[in-house]
Amino acid sequence: MVNRKFVNDLIEVLLSIKTKKGMRHFLVSILTLGELAIIPQRLQVVKLLKQNMPQREIVKKLRVSIASVTNGSNEIKRGNFKNIK
Repeated sequence: MVNRKFVNDLIEVLLSIKTKKGMRHFLVSILTLGELAIIPQRLQVVKLLKQNMPQREIVKKLRVSIASVTNGSNEIKRGNFKNIK
């Protein structure tokens, strides 16, 4: 279960970081290597979907599961990721 207070605390910390270097340092320090690999990969899935790349191509290009791509697609359909190009 997601603890909303913890999520809000994380958001506050992320918003307080003012530089790319500071953000990189924070992310590398707080995330595991696996998390650090998967989160940017999910962002790439969303970007490719927004460029209208077919889901199967994204699966091959990024070596991700079709479920991951479908999840990203569903979130876009729900109106999320409007700030991502």
